[in-house]
Amino acid sequence: MSVRTVLVVVGAVLIGGLTLAEPAAADPSVHPVAASVQTLSAGRIGAIAAALTGILGAVNGGLALARPAAGGHLGAWVARNGVVTALVAGSLAVVVGAVVAATADGGLGSGNGLGGAYVAVLVGLLAVALGWAARLRSRRTG
Repeated sequence: MSVRTVLVVVGAVLIGGLTLAEPAAADPSVHPVAASVQTLSAGRIGAIAAALTGILGAVNGGLALARPAAGGHLGAWVARNGVVTALVAGSLAVVVGAVVAATADGGLGSGNGLGGAYVAVLVGLLAVALGWAARLRSRRTG
């Protein structure tokens, strides 16, 4: 399966999920009162954790794709585990971000982590794409 096929399928699922979630979010009676900036709800915590996991995966995927020339512990670890870490962390970020987005009670700015969930899904998709590209590159040269 090519990277283009994976990205098209993931994009179609993401767009379909957002389209199906639209009618419930459009009803103004469903929206709770917005939370303050300092309030940490379960949705916000889940979205933050998912986004940080996605960033970790994207960094590892980028390092695996770039193949750092520097020796040492980091270079050896990325050479062994960078692709797997990028794929697993990116997939986890997409799944957790999608769950937070699907279970958020209100819209953007309501304090339920919906904006962070969208960021987590996008960063997770980036991590998966970088990990997949690094995997394909290592198969061609290996």
